[in-house]
Amino acid sequence: MSESYIDFSPLTSGPVRIIVVLLTVGLTWILAGIILGTQNGFPRLQQIMGDLCLSFLSDPRPRKYKCGLPQPCPEKHFAFRVVSGAANVIGPKICFEDKMVMSSVQNNVGRGLNIALVNGVNGELLEAKTFDMWDGDVSELLNFLRPIHEGTLVLLASSDDPATKMNEDARKMFNELGSSSAKEVAFRDSWVFVGAKGVQDKSPFEQLIKNSKSSNKYEGWPEAVELEGCVPQRTLDVE
Repeated sequence: MSESYIDFSPLTSGPVRIIVVLLTVGLTWILAGIILGTQNGFPRLQQIMGDLCLSFLSDPRPRKYKCGLPQPCPEKHFAFRVVSGAANVIGPKICFEDKMVMSSVQNNVGRGLNIALVNGVNGELLEAKTFDMWDGDVSELLNFLRPIHEGTLVLLASSDDPATKMNEDARKMFNELGSSSAKEVAFRDSWVFVGAKGVQDKSPFEQLIKNSKSSNKYEGWPEAVELEGCVPQRTLDVE
């Protein structure tokens, strides 16, 4: 698995060179004014230089909010972004409330199911763990999910193979957490899901791309699937 990085150096070196040139021209203008006995153009030069510097230093890109969402979440909602792994090209990622809780950079993801448990009331990360579903032990997954408390958020990002070791007990457990796709997740499918313990209905936060020779983006693997949104904060029950 690999992590994608953006090299900002070409974006910064160009404007810096231009500003240096402008400063050189400006100093030449000032020197010429001193020699010729006039500096009437100096205030105007300051304004031009200031406007140019601001235009280069300002960020023209659209503003991004928590976890890179295009707009902020409503009050009493948590922002999240979940990305599945794709072959050895894209590593799985789980971002919650603008914190990257699982990723290749964090060195806490792997083949199978990458799962983060979050307190649905205050947004605190409870635990993050990966489960190898190719040659791992599914009982580890079951033991991880069984004890979670009511209202705990479950964020899942698959990588490589999410299902070879998946049994009926595990599929039923995900179904109870709000998953509609757990029953059909198969070998090398791309799967992302956000559910919770004690949900009454199926979660709206789930996507599945099937492994198919006719549509796979990376030969034996489908493309990465990405899920983002705002999940409601759970309120404490008041008796």
